[in-house]
Amino acid sequence: MRFLVDQCLSGQVAEGLAAAGHDAVHLAEYGLSRADDKVVFDRAVSERRVIVSADTDFGALLVDPQAPVVSVILYRRRTRRRAHEQVVVLLTNLAALEPDLDAGAVVIIEDGGMRVRRLPFAQ
Repeated sequence: MRFLVDQCLSGQVAEGLAAAGHDAVHLAEYGLSRADDKVVFDRAVSERRVIVSADTDFGALLVDPQAPVVSVILYRRRTRRRAHEQVVVLLTNLAALEPDLDAGAVVIIEDGGMRVRRLPFAQ
């Protein structure tokens, strides 16, 4: 799977995903550490990557019915703040999440579990 790890997460998340055989890039590798969400979103679209973030602002871009479908994985609340824990949680659940991510979805990973919402969001 192809991932674009947002600046609000450690570069170690991208490294962990890459070590597991995925194509994962951290925004810092592109020199986009200070890029706004639209730039990140557009990069994910152009490279067909799943955005991995803790930034809920991507939701505003996803509600536009004209927006391209980009899957987003969001870590919420105090969910495993250490990079290696974030990688383990994602990799442990990735096989089950992959069909949704391939189709377009928002996956929210919280302390108590996960929620998946398919895109596009109903109006």
